[in-house]
Amino acid sequence: MQKTIGLTGGIGSGKSTVAQMLGAFGAVVIHADAVGHDVYRPHSEGWRRVIESFGSAIVQADQTIDRKQLGSIVFGDPDALKRLNAIVHPLIYAEIERRIAEHRAAGMPQPIVLEAAILIEANWLPLVDEVWLVSATNHAVIERVATQRGLSATEIETRLATQLTDLERRRIADVVIDNTGSMADLRTQVQTAWDRFVGASNAGSARP
Repeated sequence: MQKTIGLTGGIGSGKSTVAQMLGAFGAVVIHADAVGHDVYRPHSEGWRRVIESFGSAIVQADQTIDRKQLGSIVFGDPDALKRLNAIVHPLIYAEIERRIAEHRAAGMPQPIVLEAAILIEANWLPLVDEVWLVSATNHAVIERVATQRGLSATEIETRLATQLTDLERRRIADVVIDNTGSMADLRTQVQTAWDRFVGASNAGSARP
């Protein structure tokens, strides 16, 4: 049976880049953020519950939830963030669990990668066999996110404050990938970790 990697790290750490590399190596990649979009698609249970909690002003003309507006509400209000997480985290967990089971039932031999920024915070660890952390400095993160998402340094720091620190994540991680160097260095680290993981999985020795 395939083993599952939980790939995590803070905003702007480079998780998506590492996930792309692992996909190119042959992994089946599940993006928790994409699953999150799916669990509150228009007229779904999650969609209805989020609107009940945060109001119809967050609904766009096409009936989708404006995630940027919702984010501006919850990232400045710990109670609101807790309320949102209580709604969507169990729904996301259940859907990820279903997708992993579906891949395994289909007999697909490839390892599965779950890319999830809040893997640890949301207590999704039971879904994975190993935790891989992509780590970067706050300076690098702020530069990347400002360029990629157009957020201000203050907005980025507010979001970082809602997440675990890398020091806290390191206590849980089985593998730490340092994304402060070149792309070639990052690829070498990922390839080395992947080769070890595949070898351990084939030998049945990955973490239960």
